[in-house]
Amino acid sequence: MKYKVIALFLATILLSCAKQDPADQKQYLEGYWEIKEVEMPDKSIKNFDINLLVDHIEVTGDSGQRVKVAPLIDGTYNTNEVAEQFTLKIENDSLRMYYSTPYDAWKETIIRADDSILTVKNRDNKIYTYSKYVNKPIIEKQN
Repeated sequence: MKYKVIALFLATILLSCAKQDPADQKQYLEGYWEIKEVEMPDKSIKNFDINLLVDHIEVTGDSGQRVKVAPLIDGTYNTNEVAEQFTLKIENDSLRMYYSTPYDAWKETIIRADDSILTVKNRDNKIYTYSKYVNKPIIEKQN
């Protein structure tokens, strides 16, 4: 009996650690994302407790855009309307976001994407972890 419990426990751990299907990750990218931490290449962690800006990601098919927005106290967002366009590609069993602007081109690799967490590795080997952001109005709008 003891061995069955141990085997069941190990099977559960192995299945929960399985890598996500990159095609399934696409469905979770869209939304507002707030940065929580960055893991540096030396494995040190920088935490972000307060964020004045959040990333708004929109996806249509295999492309999309990312815009920095500032949540306002009335529940709306302010933006400078500068959007970074990207293309999604699955390569080497990973979902990648390819960005291109007149000034630069780069890619990011999606490590994890679900309904509440987004983890992305950039070209500098920094790992960014975001949580889904929900903008809750502090004040009620007056009609």
